[in-house]
Formats: sequence, structure tokens, C-alpha cells
Amino acid sequence: MRTGLWQDRRVADDPATASDALLRLAGAYGVVPDHWDFHGQSRRASAATLQGVLGALGVDASSPERVDLAIAHVEDMPWRRVLPPVLVVREGRQAHVAVHVTHGDPVEVWIELDPEVGGGRREVAQADVPVDPRTVDGRLVGRATFTLPTDLPLGWHEIVAEGPSASAHSPLVVTPSRLELPEALRERRTWGLMAQLYSVRSRASWGVGDLADLAEIGWLAGRELGADFLLINPLHAAEPTVPLTPSPYLPTTRRFVSPLYIRVEDVRETGYLSSADRALVEWAAEPVLAMDDDAGPIDRDAAWTAKRAALEVVFAAPRSAARQAAFDAFVEQEGAGLETFALWCALAEKYENPALWPADALDPSSSLVTGLREELAERVEFHTWLQWVADEQLAAAQRAALDGGMALGIMHDLAVGVHPEGADVWALGDVLARGATVGAPPDMYNQQGQNWSQPPWRPDALARAAYRPYRDMLRTVLRHAGAIRIDHVIGLFRLWWIPEGADSADGAYVRYDHEALVGILALEAHRAGAVVIGEDLGVVEPWVRDYLSERGMLGTSVLWFERDMHGAPLAPEHYRPLVLATVTTHDLPPTAGYLAGEHVAIRERLGLLTDPVEVVRAAALAERDQMLTVLHDRALVGADPSEREIVEALHRYVMATPSVLVGVSLADAVGERRAQNQPGTDQEYPNWKVPLADSSGRVVLVEDLFTNQRLRSLAAVLNS
Repeated sequence: MRTGLWQDRRVADDPATASDALLRLAGAYGVVPDHWDFHGQSRRASAATLQGVLGALGVDASSPERVDLAIAHVEDMPWRRVLPPVLVVREGRQAHVAVHVTHGDPVEVWIELDPEVGGGRREVAQADVPVDPRTVDGRLVGRATFTLPTDLPLGWHEIVAEGPSASAHSPLVVTPSRLELPEALRERRTWGLMAQLYSVRSRASWGVGDLADLAEIGWLAGRELGADFLLINPLHAAEPTVPLTPSPYLPTTRRFVSPLYIRVEDVRETGYLSSADRALVEWAAEPVLAMDDDAGPIDRDAAWTAKRAALEVVFAAPRSAARQAAFDAFVEQEGAGLETFALWCALAEKYENPALWPADALDPSSSLVTGLREELAERVEFHTWLQWVADEQLAAAQRAALDGGMALGIMHDLAVGVHPEGADVWALGDVLARGATVGAPPDMYNQQGQNWSQPPWRPDALARAAYRPYRDMLRTVLRHAGAIRIDHVIGLFRLWWIPEGADSADGAYVRYDHEALVGILALEAHRAGAVVIGEDLGVVEPWVRDYLSERGMLGTSVLWFERDMHGAPLAPEHYRPLVLATVTTHDLPPTAGYLAGEHVAIRERLGLLTDPVEVVRAAALAERDQMLTVLHDRALVGADPSEREIVEALHRYVMATPSVLVGVSLADAVGERRAQNQPGTDQEYPNWKVPLADSSGRVVLVEDLFTNQRLRSLAAVLNS
């Protein structure tokens, strides 16, 4: 005993080596101590990394004694609960639930069915599964096992346990075994456009593409081009004050929508303003309407400053009784989550700089915040109203897309995380981890690893919250969607956690209950009638792709990344059927720019290359020539094809795959060359600020989009 204790202390004090006890504790919390790097070598996390990740999970592993206490605590934890905090099961599968009561006490268990499926009560029978009792906190606790019925309907039910020494209830979520594709996708090949909405402006836009533009593009793409979906960037809410974070993948919350995308003139009350108030709206719009023809970086701050001033005028206007009732119903439907988000927005306006918030303002339950809720009530109502208006315009955009003949309509994008100083971090308490951020280990594209600065979900706390924050977020995004793309879908299985202050390479993977997260996603998508696409690029274990396919969720294939075992472009007939297949992605330059080596030129210009530029340029040219050879061999191009002909041939190549969905970048369709985003940069490149333009750099407005000859020519290829 003495020798073993000394060894544990010695190992724990060595930051490079983890003790067996620390490894055991890490495993109990889903922290994976080792992983395979992109060279195919096994890497083990240091003791310091494991302690840091465990610390972010609320576990003190700073000494051998603390580790032993934490192990005892986590192993006793299930026995302290009468029921688990939540149960997520697949329809039709047999499942059991463990119920913990004082040893020898009887207990009755039943299920109260989801009111949305008719309600009612189902009895649950006890199974003959003997388990030895366990002494916990001086009490002898027994475990009774109950078998759930296999014919429970889909939904959010409640399991109840009652006995002389126990009374508890927990959510029981029954999820689809498989998410079936809509009939339209099973009958024919389906293609659609992919657009960064903020970049696609009209003459009526206020400097940023908006929800009215979305409706216009959706209807026309369906009616004029035969497209069946329109994939757009995440519309999650940014800050309520300038400066706005440009990246749509770093929002303050993923549950609510950015009011930056509201079309002011389409708010019903705008049409009934007095002449004086209408003049105020027009004055606010005047300077930003002039920005729509500007090919320079998009100025979100100017657009939102003008739009917010105008929306405040419209908000102050009277609403009809029916409109007020509709607004009240929306607020009631969204509940405390909307009110809390709106309160955060009001506080963010009051204190502006997050670094200057009083300490008490950072705690939603503090007396200061309670008082400010009343003081800022009008601003809170304004921000709830903005969400109602945005929701109405999102609904109108989806209706327009479907009315135009699209099979799916709008395909929304779900970002992987949120801003570390945003509304979700403030509102969701310990459901989001403190002391760690999400990123990626080193790979061939980012040799130092990546730190996305986003706090991850805490798996344990998310389960204790019965996954409700996750469910509520999904419901908002799916409400007006025909499909949803999940960015970095591997995050539903595991995420790379980087302890605060550590390098990106010094992290560890933390596993999530993917059966629960994927199951709830399937349930909410089923209820919304939406298709799910998981962005599964990069290092993803093959079993994950198989699992998602088994659950009826599509993967993602990008032509430039699809290679066979010899490193050659993958033949189209060998693509996976259940994917969204595309030529490019928003993290690459549009295809015209990629063919011209723009991805090399940008990285050289910004000093991002780790190899000599001549080597990188030669590799890019070889990749281009290899692809041209393949296109020529398949008779998709002639001897000396133009840029447009190559772009169209690449899309013919993708259309020859068995992939159920094919996505076409709107930037590719008009000949744009500039990248929307350059990974590995922040201020060095105008990420997420590039307006849609053609090959000559002229801005392409919505009014001119569907008469663009290059777009119509490519659409003809896709429909042939």
C-alpha cells in the first residue's frame, strides 16, 4: 500500500505521465487519454492536460487524494439517484431502467406519455435482474431493474418511480430508429444552391443580404432553375451592439436568430407608420442602401446601426389586436429561454464591453440582474419582438421556396459552438464548460492545431438538464427548415477540449452520448419533417459515418477531398449515396479561384504556408492537372477548356455520383473567385465579409442573379 501510494504521487506530480487512478477518473467522465494523430501515431495526453480537462468538467484532480475522492464520488453517483436524469431510447428496442431505493423497499414505476402523442399512462414491469446492494453515504441502497415497453410512441415522455422512501420522475425520450428521406429524394436526383446569405444583396437590402432576399432567391431558384434546396450560412444571433462578430460560426447563441437579417419594410407595422416616422426609417436606410453596389468588404456594423434605429421606430408603432395576440403567443411559446436571451441583449446594450460588466451582472440569478430585468423591461420586450419579426420572415422565406417548387426549401446550418462571452454562456450555467475551449488537434492543414475559442457542452451537465437546451436549440433552427446541416458533426460524438492556457495541441478528446444526441436530433428533425446532413469531413472514424447512415442522416462529400486508395480523384460511381456532394466548400476559394491557385496565393500573401511556396504551388497545379485529365478521360471537357467549361464539367462529374443531394455554390455559379473564409486567419483577411461578385469583380445583385448567363448555363447542366 505504501509503495503504491508513493508511485501514484510520483506519477501525478510528473506533468508528462498520468497515473492509473487519473486515467480511471478520466475514463469515468468520458475523457479519452490517447488518440491517433494525422501521421497515424498514437498520442497520449499528459497528466496536466487530463487534470485541466477534468477541471473544466468540475472535477478536482489536482492530487492523488483528490483523484481518489473523485473516483469514489463518480462511482457512487448513479446509486444516489432514484432514476437517471434522462433516458434516451430508440423506438422498438428493448431497454431497461435502473431504479435505486433503500434496500428492501418496494417501488412502482410507470410512464406518463407525451401530451403531443395523446398522453396517457403505461405501466412498467420489473425484470428479474439480481444486483447486490451498495452502501452509499451510510445507507444500503438497492437496485431494481424495470423493462420498458417496446411499443412506446416517439416523443418526450416522463418515467415516474414511487415508493415509501423514493419519489422521482425523469424524461424518457423515444427517438426514431431511422430518419426516412422524403419521397421526393427517393424518386429523383435533387440539387440545390449554397449561399452565404449576407453576401447576396438586392437593391432593397440594407448593405447585407436579408430574409426578403432569401425568400426571393428561394422562389426564383425553384421556379426558374429547378433547384430543390437552398443551403445558407448559420443565421444565429450575433451581439446586439457593434462591433458585430463577422463569423456566422461564432454566434452569441445558436437558439435565436440574428435580427441583422430582418427586412424592415416587410414588418407589417412599417406600412402604417406616420409620415414623420416613415421619414426616420428612410433616413436610416439611405446610407446603407448605397452599399449594395460596393464590391468592398461588407460593413455589418453600419448595416445593423441603421437597421436597429429603424426597427426601434417600427417597434414603437401600435399593433393591431390580432398582431399583438400573435406576438404574445410567440413569447409564451418560447418561454423563459427567449426572455433570458432578450435580457442578456438588454444588459449587453447597457454595459457594452463584456470586460466591463459588473461581477453580479454575470450571474443571471443575482439581485442586480433581477432589478435590471424590471428597469430594462422595454428593451427586453424590444429584443423579444425582434425574434418574433425574424421568425415571421423566416417562415415566409420557407413558404416562398416551397411555393417556387423546391422539394426541401431552406437548408439551415447549425454552427458547432458559441462565443465565449455570449448569451448562451451567460444563460446556460454549467451546461457549457468553463476553463476549456473546443478546437482540433494538429493535422496536415493546421500543423499547430486549432483553437476555436468556443466553450463546449459539458456531457454530464447536459444529461442532468435532460438535453433540453440542446432540444430547444434544435427546435428553433428546424422550425422553418426543410433540412439542416450540422457543422462538424463529429462533435455529437467527441470534441477536442483544450484546457485554458494550453496550446491547441495539448488537448484531449471528450466523448459525448452520441446515442442521445443523434437520437434527439432525429426526433426533432422527424417532427419538423426535415432532412439532416452531417458535415463529416476530416478525421472521422469510419464507424461514425456508418452509424449516421444507419440513422438515416446524410454525410458530406467535397470533390477535391474525395480520393481513392492510390490518391487519385475518387470515381463518381464510388461516392457514398447518402451524402450531400459538392465541388467545393465555404472554407475554400470558389472553384474558379481554386483552379487559378488562389488558395495558395492567399496563404502565401498572409504568411500561412509552412512549406516553400514553390512546392505548394506545384502540388496545387498537379492536383488541377490530375483532375483535368480525369475530366478529359470521361469526355467531360475538350482539349483546351475554358474556366467556365471546367467548372461545369466538375459539376457534371458530381452529378454522375449516386449521391442523393448535390450542392452548387452560388459563388461558383456566377464565377466569383474570392474566398469567403480563410481558415487560420482573423483580421488578416476579410473573412465572411465578401459580397457576391462575378469573375470581373462586379457585384451580382439578386435582381440580376437569375438572368446571369453563367448561372443559367450551369443550371442547364444540372438539369440535363
